[in-house]
Amino acid sequence: MPDKSTTSDETAPNNGGETNASAPEVSAPPRKIYPILKYGDPILEKPTKPISEFDEELAELAEDMFATMYAAQGIGLAAPQIGRSIRMTVVDVTSGKNPEAKIVLINPQIIHGEGEKREEEGCLSIPGFRGYVVRPQFVTVRAQDIKGEFFEIRGEDLLARAFCHEIDHLDGILFLQHLGMLKRDLIKRKIKKLKKQGEW
Repeated sequence: MPDKSTTSDETAPNNGGETNASAPEVSAPPRKIYPILKYGDPILEKPTKPISEFDEELAELAEDMFATMYAAQGIGLAAPQIGRSIRMTVVDVTSGKNPEAKIVLINPQIIHGEGEKREEEGCLSIPGFRGYVVRPQFVTVRAQDIKGEFFEIRGEDLLARAFCHEIDHLDGILFLQHLGMLKRDLIKRKIKKLKKQGEW
């Protein structure tokens, strides 16, 4: 779900401002940036499989997903969008400005929603197209973290919308399916034309 345009630029703390020219720089390993699948790839419309193994590989994948999302200027990315049919999504509505805003949802379920808001949405898998979608204003999600621990998190407005949008991805649902028939068909026709021109 793209919205913001700032990318992450995290730096390690420098021990209270002291500098030591001879100390080696401690930097995170370079992250893998995945190509994001576009509408038309069948994996995007298939429900994903629950995750049962919480290992280092999964943690690395989550960090790669954040890097991929920031590179694409998005605020949410689901595993199917990078070709992995597993129930994991990452969300950061600050686009990397606040490291504490990074959220990993594994095997998430929306357990409560209230209110209603109609706002414009886009999708990293449907670049260049947007549409108005009605979502709950508040949602509560129950999920597992990267270590497999269960937790609940409440989102409001943009965060609630991002949760709903990304969990939809895990169920094989794209935001197009929430649009009116005319708007949906118009977008599909335009994408078909782009495919014929080799631009999709």
